[in-house]
Amino acid sequence: MDPVRESILVETRRQLLARGAYGLGSLALHTLLGRHAAAEPNRKAVGGLSGLPHFPPKAKRAIYLHMLGAPPQMETFDYKPEMAKWFDKDLPESIRQGQRLTTMTSGQTRFPVAPSVFKFAQYGQNGTWVSELLPYTAKMADDIAVVRSMNTDAINHEPAVTFMQTGFMIAGKPCVGAWISYGLGSMNQDLPTFVVLNASHSNPKANVQAISARLWSSGFLPGQYSGVALRSGGDPVLYINNPDGVPEKIRRRMLDATGELNRMEMEKIADPEVQVRIAQYEMAFRMQSSVPELTDISKEPESTFKLYGEDARKPGTFANCCLMARRLAERDVRFVQVYHRGWDVHSDLPSVLPSQCRDVDQGAYGLVQDLKARGLLDETLVIWGGEFGRTIYCQGKLTESDYGRDHHPKCFSVWMAGAGIKGGAVHGETDEFSYNIVKDPVHIRDLNATILHQFGIEDTRFTFKFQGLDQKLTGTEKRAIVVKEILA
Repeated sequence: MDPVRESILVETRRQLLARGAYGLGSLALHTLLGRHAAAEPNRKAVGGLSGLPHFPPKAKRAIYLHMLGAPPQMETFDYKPEMAKWFDKDLPESIRQGQRLTTMTSGQTRFPVAPSVFKFAQYGQNGTWVSELLPYTAKMADDIAVVRSMNTDAINHEPAVTFMQTGFMIAGKPCVGAWISYGLGSMNQDLPTFVVLNASHSNPKANVQAISARLWSSGFLPGQYSGVALRSGGDPVLYINNPDGVPEKIRRRMLDATGELNRMEMEKIADPEVQVRIAQYEMAFRMQSSVPELTDISKEPESTFKLYGEDARKPGTFANCCLMARRLAERDVRFVQVYHRGWDVHSDLPSVLPSQCRDVDQGAYGLVQDLKARGLLDETLVIWGGEFGRTIYCQGKLTESDYGRDHHPKCFSVWMAGAGIKGGAVHGETDEFSYNIVKDPVHIRDLNATILHQFGIEDTRFTFKFQGLDQKLTGTEKRAIVVKEILA
């Protein structure tokens, strides 16, 4: 029997597609349809929806730096000097206003105020307050816009991260990277439109949150819009090379036969997911050359590592992920998501938080400055932040040198840079306890609407019909408001 036909009998089309459903990290990557990789990426957008963008965009691409676990706003950007006199005094009930507590602190008999032990100073032309824990971020105060009045509806990590990334607290919805990929298409046919990088953390005492691929899922959108995670160890993407011992001619004939079966099935059932798989297989082939070239940083000059820090040499560190994000931006990858875990500071905050900040501070600075120097920042939107804030009161035992902070959805801080963002802007204000917003609240819906706006997309007109509803990134509860005060 022809070995190709024998292989087809053993590895049926149904098995291939079932395995392929796991994305580019599966056997689908072996199914190499098409041609040799192009020497240069195609910079013209391919795919996307007709009629988009709705108006001239500021952003061509985005890099989203998510601090998973939620950094405390009063130790980073929301300076509260008056809290020193409140040490170990109970947070007034008039401030708490009966707000919901987590099960981790709802049983506490007291809610003692824990002032930050870290110093702040003002930076940039507008005097942006930045913590001593973020000295590199402070140096670029004139390049970033700080929003100190973010708020969310979720109080626990899983729904909060899901809400931040998808606009909903329940699973199964597309994330922001998938939405933008779906709407605007790809600018590089040799790399995925949406790439995910999961950074390591340095402090073994850090409380690390779980992370799953559904955070970069396409949800109800077609499968090709899901993010592709690049690994930091071993092969960046599994199985993009041919199996050992399989000659190229045999593999080619097998894949041609599989492709013919796919086309026959398409004629019968017109399942769009079959076309999705074929597109993934072809992308996998092109990634055989594009991914090794992308991840090879051996030709980066020494000045790169001075800018990003020595950690940038180490695969998987946040600084290395930021360098990878810049290299992806250079290659016109539409959306890059970087996750850094370990920010859930329920205890040991004074010992854990400094290392968390060191992990990300210089890398984020290097990324923004590198994009700026290369002329990419004007078209690249950079977002930094967590999924909610932290409480001013202490969780657990409070001492002068040690404390922890619980989850707090009512206010937190993020910063944005590039792509039409007004550098040096500071938006929003919280009360003296960094507990309630007193000026210019910004909901997650508003943040997502602002991200879409910079890509030239009006959120109310960017929908996908699913389960009888016009679904959109900004949800259905209230009209999202673009934060125009931080736009140049």
